[in-house]
Amino acid sequence: MPSAEIITIGTEILLGEIVDTNAHFIARSLRDAGIDLYRKTSVGDNSRRIALAIQQAMERCDIIITTGGLGPTVDDPTREAVALAMETEVEFRPELWDQIQARFKRFGRQPTQNNRRQAYVPQGAKAIENPVGTAPAFIVETAQLAIISLPGVPREMEFLMQQAVLPYLKKRYELKGIIKARVLHTAGAGESQIDDLIGDLERLSNPTVGLAAHSGQVDVRITAKADTESQADEMIQRIEEDIRNRLGTWIYGADHDTLEQIALHTLSEKNWSLAVVLAGLGSELIQRLAAAEGPFVGGEVLTTTPDPEQLVEITSTYCTNRGADVGLGVALYPGLEKQDVSLVLITPEGKKQFIRPYGGPPEYAPRWALHHSLDLIRNL
Repeated sequence: MPSAEIITIGTEILLGEIVDTNAHFIARSLRDAGIDLYRKTSVGDNSRRIALAIQQAMERCDIIITTGGLGPTVDDPTREAVALAMETEVEFRPELWDQIQARFKRFGRQPTQNNRRQAYVPQGAKAIENPVGTAPAFIVETAQLAIISLPGVPREMEFLMQQAVLPYLKKRYELKGIIKARVLHTAGAGESQIDDLIGDLERLSNPTVGLAAHSGQVDVRITAKADTESQADEMIQRIEEDIRNRLGTWIYGADHDTLEQIALHTLSEKNWSLAVVLAGLGSELIQRLAAAEGPFVGGEVLTTTPDPEQLVEITSTYCTNRGADVGLGVALYPGLEKQDVSLVLITPEGKKQFIRPYGGPPEYAPRWALHHSLDLIRNL
């Protein structure tokens, strides 16, 4: 099975001015095609640094996919960088210039002289026509590997990845397998607790099992390589059943399930509605509940943080005013070494009050409190 690396190009990515969504899309596409992805790299708009990154990747993998740097301006250096990495020059392709001009004509515009730069590719490269943009892509081949350079515009990159690159890779490397993943979401347990129960499964080679910890939530990823999708599904199902038996109710969902969806589903089954009062942790919980489908009737963000007893009274009053069956109050109290979270849960079955200490990074405390409160609701 071939291995791949992704190199995303753009100083704006390194400076944090834009989020690199291209690498995510390419990675998922490679995974689904059964190609192992070993590394992702971001490089600024510097031809020598890009060339060095490519040369280093050439020593490690079979497929290198770059994205970005194929525009018409001086700071779009990918063509020259790939040529430099391969110790060759760029060459003008008249047929690419014809394609670019035709594309501009469909826009009702005339290309400027700098657009002519986009008709240059490294010597010997296979050009890939770009019917949805003005930047042609290209492939540079050797006996051992393929360097594929795609535009940085997400719409163009995604189209060319699906329509040209994946068919090329499947044909060249005779790809027949598939890599499939399933993610189980847990709440109510820490990463170390889960690792203690399924650590032996994390040592498997196929399927593989890995953990990803978030504030108040831990994901368990199962990844299988197989010849067919049905075989991969069977392999994943076997491990998933084992994990579910071990972790029990800590698992609240899988893949695209969200904790707020599951919590509201619990309330729907009881025919209960929900109102929330928040203090000290922003409005994210309200926004997430409002965006989910379920019996959420409203939320209020307090401008001051009440003491725990006041929080009970405020939550009860707000719950009554909104006509809600369930009232949830959450207040975050900042501290130097740890932060306390006060939770109030009022239901037709009674009233509960909790104080939960949080000792992690302060900036993660609101998200931890959010997940902890949703976990209370889904376990009603």
